[in-house]
Amino acid sequence: MSFVRPEARAAVTRWREAIAGGAVLALGLWWALTSLGLIRWAGVALVLVGAALAWAGAQRARFRGGHGGLGVVHVDERQVTYLAPVGGGFASLDAIVQVEVAPDLAGLPVWRFTSPGEVLTIPLNAEGTDALFEALAALPGVDMQAAIRATSGRPDAPVVIWQAPRVKLQ
Repeated sequence: MSFVRPEARAAVTRWREAIAGGAVLALGLWWALTSLGLIRWAGVALVLVGAALAWAGAQRARFRGGHGGLGVVHVDERQVTYLAPVGGGFASLDAIVQVEVAPDLAGLPVWRFTSPGEVLTIPLNAEGTDALFEALAALPGVDMQAAIRATSGRPDAPVVIWQAPRVKLQ
């Protein structure tokens, strides 16, 4: 028997990394402000580590996708795989030229991974879309803030998250 509401448990689970970073930050502040000598400097270091953990945890919590959608996303060795009854596929991060969040025909937001000759479309609420955070972070110059903004609502037009750099021919 659980005494915690499912909604509260889901919120704590979503923000768990930011909460842990805040706890490390608080411990570091306490040590830095009330201790002497080496412990004070360890507290200053913990403040920096805690702030970085809290910031990264907040980014991940804001990025987390929904659950209960059609299909499952799996990321393994720079390959994004989408398993679904209809329309599944895969995209290699080394071959993609563009990543965007766009509305589908019904107006629901989807991820679009564009490779030469093919497009992988993944619903935003597919199971396992949380793994896309690390996959996208591996792309040079990815706009994570645009990804967070686009996934938090329903975009009216495609939002480009990342695009491969163009090669200039001399």
